[in-house]
Amino acid sequence: MADDLSAVARFLYEVGTLKNTARTGWWMAGVKQPESVAEHSWRTSLIASIIAKLEGADPARAAFLAVWHDTQESRTGDVNHLGKRYSPAADPEAVTADQTAGMPELLASTLQELVAEYEGKNSVEAVCARDADKLECMLQGLEYKAQGYAGAQRWIDNSRARLTTGTGRRLAEELQGQGPLDWLRAALGEKG
Repeated sequence: MADDLSAVARFLYEVGTLKNTARTGWWMAGVKQPESVAEHSWRTSLIASIIAKLEGADPARAAFLAVWHDTQESRTGDVNHLGKRYSPAADPEAVTADQTAGMPELLASTLQELVAEYEGKNSVEAVCARDADKLECMLQGLEYKAQGYAGAQRWIDNSRARLTTGTGRRLAEELQGQGPLDWLRAALGEKG
């Protein structure tokens, strides 16, 4: 039935688990309590909207893509890059198809197409969202490094190297030139 929202309700409970799903790669950098997938996705969506606006793309569409980019991890967990060498990652499009089974067709097809667009880099907004994913990881690495996790440098370097948009690369340079509390100093009117 098109009006049956029971599958949608189940999905909303399911994706709530992402608030408690740690981004496991940070454990290798020594971070004992890393950010959650939900925290990562939230800031990624903000960054995607910024990159898209500055790249002349649709910021709302880029943010929409970014906020959904890791929803599959409610089923697969966050498998870090080393883990993927031993256990191939599940296909995000197949996982999304399973997650949306039973949802109203309009919603299910929209979400499936959204994930396919992101995974296939099928639009400028998808490219912006993917850059946002990398930039958010780099930014998180900079924050962890400032907290004393020297091992985060590997994530900073790898994420920066994977940026493709001009805006993403310029933001990366700016982020590396600032510290995590420079925003507070500026807001308080303090001199550097």
